[in-house]
Amino acid sequence: MSARSTGGARPASVRNAFIPGGRLAGWADRFGAAHGGYQLSDDDDGLRLLAADGAEALLQSPWPVDGRPGRGADALERLASLASQPRRLGLLLARRGGYGVAVVAEGQALAAKVGSTYVQSRTAAGGQSQQRFARRRSNQADALVDAVAEQAARTFSSEPFEYMLPGGDRALVGLVLQHPALQGYAAMPRLAYLDVPDPKAAVLRKAAADSCAVRIQVTDAP
Repeated sequence: MSARSTGGARPASVRNAFIPGGRLAGWADRFGAAHGGYQLSDDDDGLRLLAADGAEALLQSPWPVDGRPGRGADALERLASLASQPRRLGLLLARRGGYGVAVVAEGQALAAKVGSTYVQSRTAAGGQSQQRFARRRSNQADALVDAVAEQAARTFSSEPFEYMLPGGDRALVGLVLQHPALQGYAAMPRLAYLDVPDPKAAVLRKAAADSCAVRIQVTDAP
């Protein structure tokens, strides 16, 4: 039956949050109170809280297990314990408007640097003007990749870490990670991508906190 004939189904509301391991139990209690309780379901995507009213929360650890599982009486406690383990990561954020790099532990940047730059947007103009614009845009993008990679190499060399966490413009970050200056870091295990705006200082601080927290996606009941 078509959506038109039934009046159309309203899409489910989805929202995201990042909760540190130490606050996860309290968050789950509030979720249960708001949705009539829940049951736990553990699968390949993460830990699911299946609420009585049809809402669902997907919880994902910031870390792979890596032979260091969390401890606890149930899956929720083990996830909170795993997320609270003090592991370190290299944070690499880049967009056309700037970049941010940091070594992060327990949600705090041990070493960090942000910078501003600019890569022009595409234009609909044609002919020689478009060609000149494309060359200028390419030069700007190359300069940004060089600047981010070289700054990241300096920042990352200040502290040891075990994971790489990219964020921002996927294509741009991919080019940065291919830069010769980051040859020693590009092969490190990568954590789940972060979607961030232009990486100003406040964005970098939030990304550092989020990078060490449980990722939660809540889908409300239809």
